[in-house]
Amino acid sequence: MSLILAIETATPVCSVALARKGEILSLRESSPPNAHSSVLTVFIEELFREASLRYVDLDAISVSMGPGSYTGLRIGVATAKGLCYALDKPLIAVPTLEAMALGMRFKVQGSRFKAYNQIPKIGNRKSEIGDLFCPMIDARRMEVYCAVYDDNLTEIRSTAAVIVDEHTFSDLLAEYPVLFAGNGADKCRGILSHQPNALFIQGFSASARFMIPLAENRFHDNRFENLAYFEPFYLKDFVAGKPNVKGLK
Repeated sequence: MSLILAIETATPVCSVALARKGEILSLRESSPPNAHSSVLTVFIEELFREASLRYVDLDAISVSMGPGSYTGLRIGVATAKGLCYALDKPLIAVPTLEAMALGMRFKVQGSRFKAYNQIPKIGNRKSEIGDLFCPMIDARRMEVYCAVYDDNLTEIRSTAAVIVDEHTFSDLLAEYPVLFAGNGADKCRGILSHQPNALFIQGFSASARFMIPLAENRFHDNRFENLAYFEPFYLKDFVAGKPNVKGLK
């Protein structure tokens, strides 16, 4: 039996889920964007109350590792680490884009499933629909953090920061349907929609519920992080903006 808390703060949406043996017991997600610091710990407390469980019942804590918002990732990882240290529980890191790709696959194939706790399982199987999944996270202006996965969540184009123009992904789009989703895809739709094979999932965002199958697999494989040295996957160095305060240089 495994009881795992999943924390997703890599995007403007703050999302947490509590799951036992891969099935979600409770889920909380923020409506106001970028409210991580004010709602994350409140959400976690609500999950345990709703499920009538204690923190010590946890077997592991999983956190979305990035890429994504620098501040959001710091808040999520700091919270996860604090819980792991206090409870003496292992930390599981889940790649943000991979979890999003799993969620996209669920959206496409979800008519076969009754609820979000029945997300399609991951395994070595032949692709059923032949689509490619490209989750995108906004990285400001026309740049996005993205990767490309096949239907079995095999990464066929590595995670990168990409400046999107009308030629981006043209090699893949010439041969395969590619589904785009996430807050980065929303701003790229006008540029890529002229491609017949470019398909968009609207209203899609990263969620802790999509982390659960990946965290469950890592838990059973004992793929845990070193608490002392683990850092989020920022992809790019953080550059602080110059404060606009009179008298400061």
